Amino acid sequence: MRNIFNIEDYPNLLAGLRESDDAAVWCLDEERALVITTDFFTPVVDEPYLYGAIAAANSLSDIYAMGGQPFLALNIAALPPNLPPEVNGEILRGGAEIAKQAGVVIAGGHTIQDKEPKYGLIVLGFCDPNHMLTKSGACPGDVLVISKPLGFGALTTAIKAEKAAEAEINEVVEWMLKLNKTAGELAVKYDVRAATDITGFSLLGHCWEVADASQVGLRFHLGQIPLVNGAKRLAEEWVFPGGAFDNEQFYGCHVRFDPQITKESRMLLFDPQTSGGLMMTVPAHNVDAMLQEAKQMQQPLWVIGEVFEGDGIEVLP
Repeated sequence: MRNIFNIEDYPNLLAGLRESDDAAVWCLDEERALVITTDFFTPVVDEPYLYGAIAAANSLSDIYAMGGQPFLALNIAALPPNLPPEVNGEILRGGAEIAKQAGVVIAGGHTIQDKEPKYGLIVLGFCDPNHMLTKSGACPGDVLVISKPLGFGALTTAIKAEKAAEAEINEVVEWMLKLNKTAGELAVKYDVRAATDITGFSLLGHCWEVADASQVGLRFHLGQIPLVNGAKRLAEEWVFPGGAFDNEQFYGCHVRFDPQITKESRMLLFDPQTSGGLMMTVPAHNVDAMLQEAKQMQQPLWVIGEVFEGDGIEVLP
C-alpha cells in the first residue's frame, strides 16, 4: 500500500491509510466529513433474523465510534445456494430493521454464493471534522468509559456448544442488538477525542491501539469492568472462542497484569466481542455531567479506568 499511495497526496483523507481507526474519513468542507466503513461475519446466533440484525448493528457501530451519524448503507452477503429463500429473507429483514431504527437507508448491495453465510453492511455517515473521534486523541487524565459489558464472545461460543442458559442468551442478544448511537452522540457532546468500538480484537486489543496511537498508557480496574451474566462461569469452564487466544498472543505483550488477576479474568479481557460497546476517553471535568445525562437517556455507561502518561496497558484488580 505504501508504494501505491502517499497519504500526503490526499489532504482530505483525515483517517484511513496509516491509522488503525474504525473507519475512513474524507473531509468535504469545514463542517462535514464523510465516514465510510464495512463489516460482515458468519452467524453468531441461530435465528436468521437476529443474525442479520446483529450484523447490521455491528457494521453501523464503526460510524458512531468516529463521532458520526450513518445515513446510507449497502448490503454485503455471501449465502449458500441451498439456503432456503425465506432464511435469506429473514437475514436481510433483520439488517433492514436495525438500519431503519438507526435512520439509515439500505439502498442496495451485492450478494455472492459461499459455503457459509456471511452478512454485513457497507455504511456511509457524516461527522463534524472538528469533533471527530479517533484512536489518537486520548490525553493523560482522561477517564475510560464503556457503553456495553464484555463477555459476548464467550456467550456466543457457549450458544454454539449448547452451554448457555436461555436467560443468558436473551441478555447477550439484547446487548448485541443495541445501537451505539446514543453513546456516540454523548461522546461528541462531552468533548471526547478518542474512542473505539470493542469488537474482534477485544477490549485490550482495541485499547492498545488507542494507547499506541495516542502515545499514552491506559489503566483498567478489573472490578469496575461490567460482564454479561454467565461470562464468569464460562471463563471458569474455559469456554472461549479461538479469537480470544489469538488476541492474547498478539496483544498480551503490551499488557501488564497485577499478579492477583486470574488467568480466566485475563482471558475475558481478550474475549472478541460482536457488536460491542464504545470505549471512550472522557475529559475528567465532563465525566459527571456525561454520566448524569446518560442515566436520563437510559444509556448505560461504566467508568473502568483512566489514561496516564506512559505506554501500554495496566490492569489492576
